[in-house]
Amino acid sequence: MYEELKKTVWQANLQLVNYGLVILTFGNVSQVDREKGVMAIKPSGIDYQQMSPEDMVVLSLDGQVVEGKWRPSSDTSTHLYLYRAWPTIGGIAHAHSDFATSFAQAGVEIPMLGTTQADFCPGAVPVTRELTEEEVEGDYELNTGKVIVERFEHLDAVHFPACLVNGHGPFAWGKSAVAAVDNLLHLEKIAGMALLTRLVKPETSELKDYLIKKHFERKHGPKAYYGQRKEKKNV
Repeated sequence: MYEELKKTVWQANLQLVNYGLVILTFGNVSQVDREKGVMAIKPSGIDYQQMSPEDMVVLSLDGQVVEGKWRPSSDTSTHLYLYRAWPTIGGIAHAHSDFATSFAQAGVEIPMLGTTQADFCPGAVPVTRELTEEEVEGDYELNTGKVIVERFEHLDAVHFPACLVNGHGPFAWGKSAVAAVDNLLHLEKIAGMALLTRLVKPETSELKDYLIKKHFERKHGPKAYYGQRKEKKNV
């Protein structure tokens, strides 16, 4: 019943490995099917190279396992909370990639230093506050989702497709699981560039607003002209 969804999520999880964003069994990717009211996600602690589409776990949006023989990812509650909070997103990816995780561990947002980042989002990549002891000892994964949404109180999750969880690591999202993984890769690249830029020149200033606006809007704005137009089919 959910074969296509599970296959898509399986392939997206393997892309984490192909992109060099994960080691061992770290990381997870999910995708939601809002029409059916379910989400598919990687199982917890299963080696990527041994996984198959059948190993993906399908859950209802209230967290009940609908299909699957394994326990779902330990980050499942975070994914579910974000899907419930943001109806516009369709996929979520999480990893402990080197550069983005380094910014998260430092509790520092990724500064807007160049156009590679402006192509991704229109400002610094946000970082959450630290979770309290009570939040960690309570429903940790659910509260992780809550602090992400809290950080986005004045941000658009469509325009900013990623967040650093303080002391933990990056989460990225998009219209699909594939898009979420691509955004996670882009995030890792701009994190590395920011770190290296500040090593080369510590006093490097942030990109000018007009250049940020130009690069973001030419790719994401209502008059975007990056890429190729989709041809209309003759009826």
